[in-house]
Amino acid sequence: MRIAFAGTPEFAVPPLAALQSSRHQLVGVLTQPDRPAGRGRKLATSAVKEFAMAHGVTVAQPATLRTAEGRSALASWQPDVLVVVAYGLILPTEALAVPRLGCINIHASLLPRWRGAAPVQRAILAGDALTGVTIMQMDAGLDTGPMLLRRELPISSTDDAQSLLASLAALGAPALLEVLDGLEAGTVVPQAQPAEGVSYAAKIDKTEARIDWRESALAIDRRIRAFRPWPVAETRFHGEQLRIHRAEVVVRGLANSRGEVVAPGTILGLHDDLLLVACGKDFLGIAELQRAGRRSMSAREFANGLRATGEVFE
Repeated sequence: MRIAFAGTPEFAVPPLAALQSSRHQLVGVLTQPDRPAGRGRKLATSAVKEFAMAHGVTVAQPATLRTAEGRSALASWQPDVLVVVAYGLILPTEALAVPRLGCINIHASLLPRWRGAAPVQRAILAGDALTGVTIMQMDAGLDTGPMLLRRELPISSTDDAQSLLASLAALGAPALLEVLDGLEAGTVVPQAQPAEGVSYAAKIDKTEARIDWRESALAIDRRIRAFRPWPVAETRFHGEQLRIHRAEVVVRGLANSRGEVVAPGTILGLHDDLLLVACGKDFLGIAELQRAGRRSMSAREFANGLRATGEVFE
């Protein structure tokens, strides 16, 4: 079949690579326009564009698909199917109608749970034990279309958003080819999403990254993992921003070595190369952190440079 692809970040590259090496004809790629990035604010290309250009695939970067001009490249490719993976632009009904067999989307959750922009981060924050990918036929709603295939994946206690996204991308790539082959053969049977179990994964706001030490160590650990690599969980120390990259839950009573109850946010010192911090329940053992404007460092490096024991994270 003639397949067009729409995607932008690294998550979309494994499915695109699988499609490019399949027996289907990849006729063109849509990705978001180049945007300024980094301290120098130089124009940066998306991961999808880099892959497509390296493999000689035609690329179009419309700012919108709401206009006929914005849809012109897609229409000129005359695709049988448009595959959409984390594209980042809204597809109006006029765009959905261009491909002969419609548009399909790889969504990083087990729909109908976690419809929306940040399903991976919300799943980790909620403490979900299981996630997966859903390939669905797109309609005018927000991730509401009929399901064509689902694949499950356990979430480990050490998964962060980056590692989980990579695992889901690898899971979605072969699943995509299975669906495309089924669409071509007419063997795929769309199934309506269940009416029960619907939840929404709202876009991540940077303010959510601020750690509240009154929460349990488990909840804070989930926040750290959900927001790595962006926006990165943070606290403050002596008025300075401090980013927490890696940590683990240490289960013990809320007392120091002298048996005194300590307030949430209190630093108790190093234990097995972890910086122990009191939380609303249990302790957080910080393994890796970063002071503002500096490189990431181990907990031991941080503790060696400061007399932090007994002080409190804000």
